[in-house]
Amino acid sequence: MAAIRTLERYLAAQIYGAVVFVLVGFLALFAFFDLIRELGDLGKGDYQLRQVFTFVLLSVPAHAYELFPVVVLIGTLYVLAHLASNSEYTVMRGSGLSPRQAGWALAKIGVAFVVATFVIGEWIAPVAEQAAQKVRLRAMSSLIGQDLDSGLWFKDERSFINVREARQANSLAGVRIYEFDAAYRLRTVRTAERGEYRGEGLWALTGVVQTRFTPGGPQTTRVAEADWRSAITPDMLDVLIVAPDRMSAWRLYKYIQHLAENRQKTERYEIALWKKLFYPLATLIMMALALPFAYIQARAGMVGVKVFLGIMLGIFFHMLNSLFSHVGLLQNWPPISAAALPSAAFFLAALAMMWWVERR
Repeated sequence: MAAIRTLERYLAAQIYGAVVFVLVGFLALFAFFDLIRELGDLGKGDYQLRQVFTFVLLSVPAHAYELFPVVVLIGTLYVLAHLASNSEYTVMRGSGLSPRQAGWALAKIGVAFVVATFVIGEWIAPVAEQAAQKVRLRAMSSLIGQDLDSGLWFKDERSFINVREARQANSLAGVRIYEFDAAYRLRTVRTAERGEYRGEGLWALTGVVQTRFTPGGPQTTRVAEADWRSAITPDMLDVLIVAPDRMSAWRLYKYIQHLAENRQKTERYEIALWKKLFYPLATLIMMALALPFAYIQARAGMVGVKVFLGIMLGIFFHMLNSLFSHVGLLQNWPPISAAALPSAAFFLAALAMMWWVERR
């Protein structure tokens, strides 16, 4: 038992070191690609080199989250292939390390990767991504949701809200609020030049013009300031900045609740939420997928071939994960199925490979 614990510590040190090395290499590569892409917008508005480098650095945590399963697969596969090529893994097997014990050892090592993936995906990456997008938007004087000529549209119970401009999530310009009664007849139209968020669901409107439709005819009033209480918050506006896959699970859950309460489609965000919950476990599946390669006798040069195969498998997993999200959305699959199928397929592949290796 003491020998097994020693082997586990040795494997952990090797795998952690390899994964960190591969992760740094991939992040440097992706940061370089981001830099090249952002340099194309250099000089637009106030988007200068300082803002470009800030954006690239703040995008790193999101890349780390997306790449973690792939990096874990490549790092683990490299270590196991290297040990097999040097006959070290053969010695470990002779010391009593059975396939089941090896799998258990990798599972214990992988817990750290699961925790790291969850922490980065839930807290670090969403905050950094939001900050990165805000740096870019402010420097380029861009608008949130600028693709719509009519501005932003929201539904809040029996009200429909149109916002012409939103350069910051807590400051709106050109606000129109259409309120309907229980029979969905237009009751009030309120317009405001600006809206500032005060917290607790309260917005302070300025330059307000309100028109009420009564049996006696429309009545219009003008006031300099007015309060407006709504379920629309800066967090919901931030959803338009950050893609669903890069939002935190908690924010996705709250936004799904808001959409469901207003009878709007939630499938896209439900799939993203389930992917958030399953994605950290993908690191364990990648380690399980790497384990059979340790039992394949390696000749000279086979380590590089195995690492290349690991890269291809990692890219295939990443593509499959994205593909199933879109297919699930188009085919109306249950969100949990669209999110879990890629990981389940790779886990079954790992079991099949291990069964085949043991049978040999």
